[in-house]
Amino acid sequence: MAEPLIDARGVHTHIGASRILRGVDFRLERGESVALMGRNGMGKTTLLRTVLGLLRPAQGTVRVRGDDVAREPTYRIARRGIAYVPEGRGIFPGLSVRENLEMAVRPGPDGRRDWNVERVLATFPRLKERLTLGGTLLSGGEQQMLSIGRALLTNPDVLFLDEATEGLAPAIVAEIWRIVGEIRASGISTVVVDKNYRAVLGATDRAVVLLKGKVALEAASRQLLREPAPLHGLLGV
Repeated sequence: MAEPLIDARGVHTHIGASRILRGVDFRLERGESVALMGRNGMGKTTLLRTVLGLLRPAQGTVRVRGDDVAREPTYRIARRGIAYVPEGRGIFPGLSVRENLEMAVRPGPDGRRDWNVERVLATFPRLKERLTLGGTLLSGGEQQMLSIGRALLTNPDVLFLDEATEGLAPAIVAEIWRIVGEIRASGISTVVVDKNYRAVLGATDRAVVLLKGKVALEAASRQLLREPAPLHGLLGV
């Protein structure tokens, strides 16, 4: 079998005195889309941030493209082909839409330049109409589009999308899921966190559910859509 893009094993991560991740195993294959699920506080964001080097594991290994990156700085891990759309979007409010996009442009790890500013603007027509506006003048949905577009301009192999549609209007939510589908179809591997379990299962191949910092359930997304009972207790739905 080919080496997974991401292969984390036995990961324990602490934040202060709190043990958040407790021996998590997580993998992501090339071209795969994974729903990362669980109630608030179960470790989803902590896992993403640990893979990216924003948090350091106390134990365990994190491999990206076969190399152990658990002690590498975040910028080097990102350059291995991982882009992150964080909860809260993380755009630069003092920059215009165009500047937010242009500052992120770079080839992928293998030199690919599949995504450029023109392609992002074609994917997100709303942004094309707002190129000169500052980030603070955008709606929440537009900020999310900008954050996703900026991540794509790094030409990643992997996209982490944390709380993909939280707090957005229904029409914008539908647009975000359309875009997630396009990204998935393009071959970029994705890890998607979202509270709407039906929507995120419909947009992914496999689901991983965390409970108190451990993997409590792992199954094909379509299987859980057909038989959601195992999710009810874990997600409180």
